[in-house]
Amino acid sequence: MKVNKKGVLVALASIPLIMTLGNSMLIPILPQIARELRVSSFQVSMLITVYAVVAILLIPVAGYLSDKFGRKAIIVPSLIIAGVGGAISGVADWFTEGITVYWLILGGRFLQGIGAAGAFPIVLPLVGDLYDNEEEVSHNLGVIETSNTFGKVLSPILGALLGAWIWYIPLLSIPVLCLISLLLVIFLVKAPKQRTEGKPLREFIRDIKHVLKQKGRWLSAIFAIGCICMFLLFGVLFYLSEQLEVKHGLNGVIKGLVLAIPLAALCLASYLTGKRIGKNKSLMKWCGVAGLVLATAALFGIGFFNNIYFVIGCLIVCGAGIGIVLPSSDALITEGIDKEMRGTITSIYSSMRFIGVSAGPPVVSLLVKAGHMTLFFVFAGVSFVAVMLLLFMVKPEPDKGKGSKTVKTPRPLHQG
Repeated sequence: MKVNKKGVLVALASIPLIMTLGNSMLIPILPQIARELRVSSFQVSMLITVYAVVAILLIPVAGYLSDKFGRKAIIVPSLIIAGVGGAISGVADWFTEGITVYWLILGGRFLQGIGAAGAFPIVLPLVGDLYDNEEEVSHNLGVIETSNTFGKVLSPILGALLGAWIWYIPLLSIPVLCLISLLLVIFLVKAPKQRTEGKPLREFIRDIKHVLKQKGRWLSAIFAIGCICMFLLFGVLFYLSEQLEVKHGLNGVIKGLVLAIPLAALCLASYLTGKRIGKNKSLMKWCGVAGLVLATAALFGIGFFNNIYFVIGCLIVCGAGIGIVLPSSDALITEGIDKEMRGTITSIYSSMRFIGVSAGPPVVSLLVKAGHMTLFFVFAGVSFVAVMLLLFMVKPEPDKGKGSKTVKTPRPLHQG
């Protein structure tokens, strides 16, 4: 049976798109939810926090289970759990009232976080498993990262539109989206058979320690870079969202459209980078360095001027820089780890990215009190740390030239 590669890629790309929409669509309507449920801003913020914290804790577990039982065997039930959690949150207002609605929604978000842990993070190693050609792996990881970013572009616009209709419609849309992705995965993705039986937990933990001991230097750098990129992205978006509403009076769909501009730059840069880097690990590194230098320069520049047009212009550059870094980091970590350990190691990377997502907005809310210049100089400094990590701790093996054909088991990176 001939595999429909485009269909497989569409199915896999639907997962990060839907998981991103399922979380980020709520951000523009959180004040509206707080008013409808008569809860505090802290309580409504927990609808985002509980999702992220549960995912952070369970992503490594999902990675281990995917290495033991297979990627598709974890993705399918995870999409079902995420859909059920979304359904509980979406219909809570139909069957009860008052503060009970809030707790039901929070419980649904808890389940959704469990499902998210076993969905998008497992897609990265699955792409590495499905394709032996390293150029295909890099290109398809770029598509997956583009889909993830495209979800962020759509989220503020779609969330504002649906929320303007009825406040809980964004919540209710999640099970519908999960069902679409579930059907695509079931019918289009034929995951490769496990080559060996999953290892016992004790042996598996021993192997993780061995991998981290052997490759911990460059792996820890990639983990940190993933965390920093998400920290920068969600921090500056939170800042821009506040500025647009408080200083410029932009709300709803208009604000969502403005927020989508730097994300669209990120989306385009992710796609083009994934298409360009191929199997060249050295190019992956230097693309990442170039992207981080762009982001650092843009953030440093914003510190000097608080004009909204200049800020948006620099954030477009920053978004493009992060868009170059992400698929490069994805490819380095996916192709630098053997298939037997790939799910677990990439899941740790995904957890670090979730930590960055969770940390960005609260750190900005604290730093903004110290002033515009302080905020962006700190962010530029954090970005510069990522540049140094990538420059000095990640040292890919040099390519052996055009004569070397496709490598079925990608050679690991140097320990550094």
